[in-house]
Amino acid sequence: ADPRGAAQARAYSAPAPVTDVARLCVCDLLVAQCDVNCCCDPDCSPEEFSLFTACSVPVVTGDSHLCRQKAAVYSLDVEANPPERIFQLIDQVNPSIFCIHATDYKQALYLRSPEMPTPENFDHLLNEFGSAAFSAEPESWNVDTDAPDPPGANETQRYEYGVPIQTEAAFLRLPSPVVSSWCSDANPAGFLVNQATKCIRSVSVEKCESIQALNMLFYINSSILAVPRSSQMVNISVQSIVVQSLAGTRTLLKGADVLRLPRILDELCLNVVLGVSYHITYTDTGEIIEAAAAFVLGAITKETLSVQQSFQISFTQVDTKPVPLSGNPGYVVGLPVRAGFSSQGYPFPAAFLFAALALSTNKHSQLSILQSTPTQDCLAAQGARAPVLFGYNMISGCKLRITAAMKCQPLAQTLLDVLKGHSFPEYVASFGNSQAQDVLDWVPITHLHISEQGISNTLQSSCQIPVSFGIEVKWTKYGSLVNPQARIVNVTATLTTTTLKQLPSGRERTIPITSSVVFTDISSPAEPGYKAWPTINIKLPFDFFYPFV
Repeated sequence: ADPRGAAQARAYSAPAPVTDVARLCVCDLLVAQCDVNCCCDPDCSPEEFSLFTACSVPVVTGDSHLCRQKAAVYSLDVEANPPERIFQLIDQVNPSIFCIHATDYKQALYLRSPEMPTPENFDHLLNEFGSAAFSAEPESWNVDTDAPDPPGANETQRYEYGVPIQTEAAFLRLPSPVVSSWCSDANPAGFLVNQATKCIRSVSVEKCESIQALNMLFYINSSILAVPRSSQMVNISVQSIVVQSLAGTRTLLKGADVLRLPRILDELCLNVVLGVSYHITYTDTGEIIEAAAAFVLGAITKETLSVQQSFQISFTQVDTKPVPLSGNPGYVVGLPVRAGFSSQGYPFPAAFLFAALALSTNKHSQLSILQSTPTQDCLAAQGARAPVLFGYNMISGCKLRITAAMKCQPLAQTLLDVLKGHSFPEYVASFGNSQAQDVLDWVPITHLHISEQGISNTLQSSCQIPVSFGIEVKWTKYGSLVNPQARIVNVTATLTTTTLKQLPSGRERTIPITSSVVFTDISSPAEPGYKAWPTINIKLPFDFFYPFV
């Protein structure tokens, strides 16, 4: 007897798939209980059906690709007393000429139980499922560039987001950890997908000259295809070489045109690749026109058994300045809201000077708010700014101590600089990946001014000082309902001022100064046929949400 084989046979033997639509019920979620408004739930009794308001799943069908199939139709007869469920089994005909007449491949109707890893089959499973594309070997990715292209294929050939970047041999690979932290060279670099990975590589001084992954040539010896399945090649140039010592100090070499290959010197192996950073330049038509690689080389000793390698790839569109993205295309919650200024000219500039928040070195070009300080002193808070992060409502502030000796006009300008910063941006990017040349992708900031009642009742001369600055960002879900993208449609900056009147000599007053950011979702509700949640048309008590507004 073979108990192991019998166990595997039982694991692979699945119950007969349910293809009878009268027995299928996708809304039956509770075990041995009636689901509300689930007209196909076998656990519901006629009394419970009479309490339903509608059928959440009115039609149940099988495979929509079949030429002819059964359909279970459920409805409620509300005119009956009590209301009752109506069930009909009808035949549906697929009007498409490309339909399946019969399904004779029974294994496709259910999922096989996966093979469990054991010490005997682990290496086999790792080779089969270890890579990102579930290929057994990276060599299976080879592209037949000599195969003839279909007519008109060159007219629409271009790289699209996420498509693996092709080379003359296979694909541009970005090593990454798989299963464990060990490096796998089977991770393809996707177009416009910025990635940064770190992994561990097994090394030895005796074999360092023969390990391809430690050699610079391994990462630049294969030219990139300008567009998929084309004969136009783009060579990968060496942008820079940084040498790292055993102590960790780094030195930038002046000449990057000379390849430095691994070589053994005494008990050391020099010029070992510790890091590679690719930079790809592309056009707005999806064509790669330039590729460069920056290397970090180091040395390993005889005692070294493994090294950590880091890999990175970034993309820049030609004739634009590289700026970090905050989403692709929609904003990602927690990433900075991209903002900037227009150059001199009207109606629209040829380019924008963007401020990539939290990553830009130009702090005066950021969409930011006042950052609270431990002292809470407004006059000492100049220059302390916090970036505006998408989806994060924030409030901060400080306290202003007013004396009779203070001049109003200089004080008002100082507070304005504290609230708005030295240079408040004019535009905000509607998407997280909005480019400089896409003028319509940038939303102008609307400014409002509100004046409040004065803070003193004296009858002496007065002027206005700012006391609060609020930014409201209105955004909406854009695109498919399955994968909506966050898009900013309006930004309003409201400055609130109050009247500051001269205080009597020796008097002081402390007032709060606040700055805030609020994000408001103004997405339109789904169409009536696509409602995700039911609505109840009733009037709630006036204090239903107390103490909330």
